[in-house]
Amino acid sequence: MAEEIEKIHMESPDKGYRRIRDDLDHYHDIKVNDKRVLRICRQKNIKSTIKYCNNGCTRQAANPQYIAENILNREFWADEPNQKWLTDITEFKYYEDGVKHKVYLSAILDLYDRRIVSYIVGDSNNNGLVFNTFDAAILRNLMHIPCAIVTGDFNIQTVPFIRSWLRLE
Repeated sequence: MAEEIEKIHMESPDKGYRRIRDDLDHYHDIKVNDKRVLRICRQKNIKSTIKYCNNGCTRQAANPQYIAENILNREFWADEPNQKWLTDITEFKYYEDGVKHKVYLSAILDLYDRRIVSYIVGDSNNNGLVFNTFDAAILRNLMHIPCAIVTGDFNIQTVPFIRSWLRLE
């Protein structure tokens, strides 16, 4: 059985002991408990190349540099299009030849109809990614923006740019 486990791991290094056990059951007709597969994987030093870590969704900063003003007041809806926009950046990890890479998706959501107004994919999480997403949203909706509220997880360098771009200062 250890040889079959090693063979499955060589074919698909992203599989952990649970998925290896499923393959043993489905493709090799070997009925075995997942704890036994885990024990064999530990003895053979077989580990999945993909590791998931849960850092939590939101954490309170010990010393926040910038506390954003609560503009929306938990009113996550809008009466008109382009009245309220939300923005966020999501990090995706992927493996290529055993090397971990990261890609970042920056998107702007319109709260009126929950459509994505604009999105940009980049390989670094920096202010340029946010600015390019914001610029693309403005260019696509140039004739339809009477006054928009833009909110998101901005860092301290981004806020002055957006406020001056919207001429709020």
